[in-house]
Amino acid sequence: MSADWVRYWRVDDLPVEAMHAHFTSHVYHRHSHESYSFGVTESGAQAFSCRNGRHVSGAGLVMAFNPDDPHDGHAATEGGFTYRMVHVWPEFFDSRPLFRDPVLDDPATAMALRRLCFSVTGPAGALERHERLVAATDLLARHSSARPEVIVPAGAARAARAARIAAGIRSLLHDRVVDDLTADDLAAVAGCSRFAAYRAFTAVHGLAPSDYQRQLRIRLARRLLAAGIPPARVAVEAGFADQAHLTRWFRRHYGVTPGAYQAAAR
Repeated sequence: MSADWVRYWRVDDLPVEAMHAHFTSHVYHRHSHESYSFGVTESGAQAFSCRNGRHVSGAGLVMAFNPDDPHDGHAATEGGFTYRMVHVWPEFFDSRPLFRDPVLDDPATAMALRRLCFSVTGPAGALERHERLVAATDLLARHSSARPEVIVPAGAARAARAARIAAGIRSLLHDRVVDDLTADDLAAVAGCSRFAAYRAFTAVHGLAPSDYQRQLRIRLARRLLAAGIPPARVAVEAGFADQAHLTRWFRRHYGVTPGAYQAAAR
């Protein structure tokens, strides 16, 4: 029997969401977030792939994901892992810091993140929450770079073509989030074969077009749930087959059910 549990919090006065969870059997599908995501492993260990590598975060270590960093996740020990995570929306930062290492060994930052989580989940006032967010992000900034890093296929001409193809497909996916698109639709907007469209988009974004579109639908669902729309209606408006379909994929991305997320948001 699974011993998994998860709690989720959202506050109105900060661009932050917080999560506290223990997972033994839960497996995160490869996904990314609109936000920066910073976590502290409290016990056990979790393994994940990110930025073309495999990583393990053990007790006391910090995880740092940039917006749109594709990653997955699962327990790396038999007893599972317990961790806290905060999602910080990019608009909080004056610039867009880049975290190159997804696992950080920094006890001071780990403590600051835990204090931030406690302020979001406990009785702290708005001023204290803001101060703890500033303190945590100031410490995290020591591990970031202001200069963006772009990973593209080798060869300037091939890289430019892949970026152009991916940009066209990305625009199509954002414009038609809930539409049932085909490989031919992607090829048509990209001006290339179906295979070339798939290969270029996946190389640039780290996700297949179908996974990217599903992720956009889940993000839309999250916004609708936060607005108080019932999950069954959210499923339809976000392009899912039904509420069960939404629940399955929402939990694979956020670790909680749509109902639990909505309860936290409200």
